[in-house]
Amino acid sequence: MAVTVRPPRHVGNSLQGMVDARRVDEDEAVSTVRSTVATTPLARDLRAWRARRGLSQLDLAIRVGTSQRHLSFIEQGRSSPGRTMVIRLAESLELSLNDRNGLLMTAGFAPVFPESDLDGTELRAVRDALDAILTGHEPYPAVVVRSGGAIVMANSAIDVLFEGVDPSLLESPINAYRVALHPRGMAPRIRNFPEWGNHVIYGLRAAARRSPNPMLDDLLAELSGYVPNTNPGRDHLGFAVPLRLDSADGELTLITTLTSFATATDVTLANLQLEAFLPANEASAVILRARGARRASVEGGA
Repeated sequence: MAVTVRPPRHVGNSLQGMVDARRVDEDEAVSTVRSTVATTPLARDLRAWRARRGLSQLDLAIRVGTSQRHLSFIEQGRSSPGRTMVIRLAESLELSLNDRNGLLMTAGFAPVFPESDLDGTELRAVRDALDAILTGHEPYPAVVVRSGGAIVMANSAIDVLFEGVDPSLLESPINAYRVALHPRGMAPRIRNFPEWGNHVIYGLRAAARRSPNPMLDDLLAELSGYVPNTNPGRDHLGFAVPLRLDSADGELTLITTLTSFATATDVTLANLQLEAFLPANEASAVILRARGARRASVEGGA
């Protein structure tokens, strides 16, 4: 049997041996650098956000107004961007203000977006404006919620949603999503619960994709256990459906509008959403107006 003997890769101090040895050393050095930069916090988070948004390096570079090469260097940890570049990257990735602060801190910079107390003096004017909007929306229900569903403000018409809800679910902080979908919450009174429940879940999952949050993931896991699976038929138009809710005065059909602070520069305001319920038909409007008149009469008598 013929055996082929290959010369060793490094042949003494020959030119080829030295070249091969240098190539090995360089390859090991590059490998070490790559291993190091892969764990750079900013590089890691930036790559993760870009992947989550489904953007290529070129797509993001065009949005930011930089070169793909520069972005590649940042994602490899070979370039340390300044604060302005980090803010531009966060804005181009459409991060929430809270996540923008997080990316800044990952890059070694202080947060630039404040997080004020909603009950503090800084946001008193905003709080007064929200009070006026909530009151003006009566006799129809409306709430202001934080990201994740905690109710921070509501008008008096909200009582129609809370009818028959277990008192334990109405202890502060009240979570609007849990009240809506819990078996001891509104769920037994929602006539189209599978469709409405999946509508709520769909919206929460979209929020979790935009801004991942372990607390929101836990809430989603809990709520998903309350909502039955549906098998959409050929005529399925999605889960954006009116809420059909039984009340002491008859069935209500409600649609909702969501309002957010699109130009907020405060984390607290950016995390708020006003959800206003409107009657989808005249019968529902009559019921809600009658309930409003009774409340006004009771308050007037008091």
